[in-house]
Amino acid sequence: MLMEDGLSVVHLLAKPTPTTDREAVIAAVKTAEAADCQVITAAMLGHKADMCFMALCADWRTLRQLQSSLQQAGLDVVDSYVSLTEVSEYAKGMPPEMLRGRLHPVIPPEGLNAFCFYPMSKKREAHANWFSTPYERRQEMMMEHGKSGRAFAGKVAQVISGSTGLDDFEWGVTLFAKSPDVIKEVVYTMRFDEGSALYGEFGAFYVGYLEFIENII
Repeated sequence: MLMEDGLSVVHLLAKPTPTTDREAVIAAVKTAEAADCQVITAAMLGHKADMCFMALCADWRTLRQLQSSLQQAGLDVVDSYVSLTEVSEYAKGMPPEMLRGRLHPVIPPEGLNAFCFYPMSKKREAHANWFSTPYERRQEMMMEHGKSGRAFAGKVAQVISGSTGLDDFEWGVTLFAKSPDVIKEVVYTMRFDEGSALYGEFGAFYVGYLEFIENII
């Protein structure tokens, strides 16, 4: 189950249980990393989850083994999301090194320790159907969206992964930011872009901060 190009991505949202084996959780992460898998861990705020494991790897089998090992170590996986890194159809003309960075991101970005993940889709309603809108118009809206995001350069970085046919939404958005207020500001600002205001549909938001698994579990 190897990717031809790019990486598979899984977000595992979990809570500890009375049977959680701390050392086994740490070992599961280290085993995945030894199998050429990037794994970042975040301490989560709120009732939805206590920790997030975001893993990127070319092989689905490695991600599945990580998931199984964490569950066998006594963690309760309360939510998850499956996606793939991708180059958007609206990114045509970008330098090859930038396109490569989207297919093979290296995370986490240094100094951006606030963490946010949420899934999203584009609407298919009679008055706002993204997929029946001409490509040129969609590209204009995505250019506006990108311009809004670039205003936060140095304060926030993102990984956009595609999930059409893989999970309940069409994209997974992972944000790494300088501080929690930056996450709030960038999401609020970009909601005013036409592509989001008219066509955006959002799933649950998970927020927290990057932390070594040894300090979470």
